[in-house]
Amino acid sequence: MASQQTITVTLTQLAKMIDHSLLHPTMTDAEILAGLQIAKLYNVATACVKPYLIPLAKKELEGTDVLVCPVIGFPHGNSTTEIKVLEASAAAKAGGQEIDMVINIGKALGGDWDYVAEEIRQINEAVVKNGAILKVIFENDYLQEEHIIRLCKICTDLKVAFVKTSTGYGFVKQPDGRYSYTGATVPHLKLMRQHSGPAVQIKAAGGVRTLDDLLYVMSLGVTRIGATATVAILEEARKRGITETLTEVPLKPIAEGRDGRY
Repeated sequence: MASQQTITVTLTQLAKMIDHSLLHPTMTDAEILAGLQIAKLYNVATACVKPYLIPLAKKELEGTDVLVCPVIGFPHGNSTTEIKVLEASAAAKAGGQEIDMVINIGKALGGDWDYVAEEIRQINEAVVKNGAILKVIFENDYLQEEHIIRLCKICTDLKVAFVKTSTGYGFVKQPDGRYSYTGATVPHLKLMRQHSGPAVQIKAAGGVRTLDDLLYVMSLGVTRIGATATVAILEEARKRGITETLTEVPLKPIAEGRDGRY
């Protein structure tokens, strides 16, 4: 960062912050192919896909440096540890280079930290053994600060690559009976950065929809985001004159309370 009011970035740096999300359950193969073309065109970090799509994504992204990022135990994390390990191992062997896995949320809320830690340990070992890295999804919408802090400590001790805020599908029932989710929030991102070791990276998912959102979470120490708004974010960056030369741009703090996210 150049100062508290600006941040210095390149267009490629911004693109490589993005895991382009192709995870909605209704997406057809044709829609997935279109999404993979976007991932290639904008040279993002990864295309985040459901496990059955790994062969398709690998084929379409061949010859690029866009990685394949499958999700495991997604979106609710409720499979047995054995199945999660099997799924993660198979995903890595099939060509998944970064694996995003959902914790057992009920076990975390119930305080069964031995179960939670042992599951993360087994999955991380399986992933690393097969040449990939692990991102551990907490699903912060369901958690209190003490749960998030404990998870950050566990992931730090186990040397996982990333901790991640949300799936984007952690819907909470509201007083009016409707379901909605918040996703990444500034307080939670600050908390995760504070309580994770320096070698553990932070991924913000859910709610990072604009260039200003991306720039601001970067200033908090986030190094990756999950996004469906990839085109809008990177086209806005071009409009603002961000190029392959280091460009200093204004940093606009996100007002807490906006859209119920912060």
